[in-house]
Parts: sequence; C-alpha cells; structure tokens
Amino acid sequence: MNIVVDLNRCQGYAQCAFVAPRVFTMHGEEALLYTPAVPDDQQERVLRAEAACPVQAIFVGEEAGAGAR
Repeated sequence: MNIVVDLNRCQGYAQCAFVAPRVFTMHGEEALLYTPAVPDDQQERVLRAEAACPVQAIFVGEEAGAGAR
C-alpha cells in the first residue's frame, strides 16, 4: 500500500499523526512528514487516518505512489 498526501491541501490538523504516528509525523507546527510506502502492520491505521483527515488530503492505494495524484 502506498500513500500520497496533498501538502497544498493539508492544513496541519495532525489527525493522521495521532492515528498513525509511525507513518505520519509533524515537523514543527505545520509541516507534515510521512512514509509513502506503508508497512504492512500500519495499513489499518493509515486507512483510519485517511478517513480522519478533515480536508481529505490523504490518498491511499497501490497507484498512489506512482505519481497518480
């Protein structure tokens, strides 16, 4: 599973970092860092993080890492 975050859309609410802290981390108060290739044991958390994002900036799927977004 791969993810892409639209960093132009991301507002730094950090809901993803609370739900999946091994994949998403905040750098400072607004900059989001994330791991594009999701480890198998984090897939469920990433799906919850995608659903929790208030601005729908997280895109999940095999094709997400291929630059589709």
